[in-house]
Amino acid sequence: MKKAVNIVGVPLDLGQSRRGVDMGPSALRYAGLDNHLRQVGCSVRDCGNVEIPVRDELPSEGGLAYLPSVVEACTAVYEVGLEAIAEGEVPLFLGGDHSIALGTVAAATEAGASGVLWIDAHGDFNTPTTSPTGNLHGMPLAALTGQGSARLVDIGRPGPKVSATDVVLIGLRSLDPEERALLRASGITVFTMREIDEQGIGQVAKQALKKLAHLPKVHVSLDMDSLDPREAPGVGTPVPGGLTYREAHLLLELVAASANVGSVDVVEINPILDSQNRTAKIGVELVASLLGQTIY
Repeated sequence: MKKAVNIVGVPLDLGQSRRGVDMGPSALRYAGLDNHLRQVGCSVRDCGNVEIPVRDELPSEGGLAYLPSVVEACTAVYEVGLEAIAEGEVPLFLGGDHSIALGTVAAATEAGASGVLWIDAHGDFNTPTTSPTGNLHGMPLAALTGQGSARLVDIGRPGPKVSATDVVLIGLRSLDPEERALLRASGITVFTMREIDEQGIGQVAKQALKKLAHLPKVHVSLDMDSLDPREAPGVGTPVPGGLTYREAHLLLELVAASANVGSVDVVEINPILDSQNRTAKIGVELVASLLGQTIY
């Protein structure tokens, strides 16, 4: 069954220090997102961009000083997501940095039980007390499971948005020291690049899907830095040794074949750091695989 997709741009660049990620939604649209999805057979509605506080009008120190503005933006994302899901659509959120997931996952899990497949080079499991930088895009997964700043935890509705046992993290290869301890104690299922190297992405994907199989829907949060920077150079926090182009496609093809994808994030594309919009083009192709495109 082909999906009705609602494209939601979230040009949020307040979660991290490098400028440019706010242009990610435009880069994905320019790369032909709408056309690709229609070719897959999806019906598409683009509701434009969520209004985001202007960074140049906020405190210059950044980091945690942006917390009120990130809460404001993610609350708006949550409300738009709920509306799309109520209409029977799959909201496709175009980031922006990964802090947008504070609103997207809140919407996905309020609408009904949903697992979370978090595809990322990083754990995003810091809190304000563990983060070496104070950058909020390193905190959303912790907050979504109830850890860290109450203002982040309570976006949309009070309390955790998803049980750690209903979260699978794939592609991990970079953690801060205190973040590592928090993540190990969390109960989240983690597949690092070592497991992918040892077992192959097909086997890892099958284990991840089995872990989430009891849930009626899955929210897929795709950080483009999960790919190796040789494949996807246009990201703000590149980490060598990531997923190859085919590994990323196979992972999402298997998710599409075996899970009910209820909502999607594509985040952390920075066109300033990219080469001829390459990373956005790959992002569009990966979303098409996730929403039903097949080779044959």
